[in-house]
Amino acid sequence: MAVTKDRGVVEGYRSGLEEKLADQLNRAGEPVVYEQFKLRYTQPEKPRTYTPDFILHNGIIIESKGRFVTADRQKHLFIKADHPALDVRFVFSNSRSRIGKASPTTYAMWCERNGFLFADKWIPQEWLDEPLDLTRMIAAKAALGWDPPSWP
Repeated sequence: MAVTKDRGVVEGYRSGLEEKLADQLNRAGEPVVYEQFKLRYTQPEKPRTYTPDFILHNGIIIESKGRFVTADRQKHLFIKADHPALDVRFVFSNSRSRIGKASPTTYAMWCERNGFLFADKWIPQEWLDEPLDLTRMIAAKAALGWDPPSWP
């Protein structure tokens, strides 16, 4: 097996966590759909695009984060405001990390406060097994141009 950094460069992953999640998806028989789609969102007065790390067959969007800086948190609030039906979930290296040195707020607390599901280190099997949800899948298709592998 290639060294994580080398393999990440070859396969386009930006972090070791993304590579681990791709390996997990492969082992679970889940198609690995990595950074293939873009959606538009608006940061006030600044149209932007966002490229999700992974999208599962059931339309759940997975964003992997080692560091979850202010710009990332703001971006996801803008995305949620523009695309409320999207199901974006986070996989953190450590959800107990604080959002800043002086802040008591952790990544987990921020997610709970803002209505995002999250996990540590791995995509929970429950997320992989979640049934197809028509609303979630239509939202992902509309926002990303994503064609789900199968419709209900």
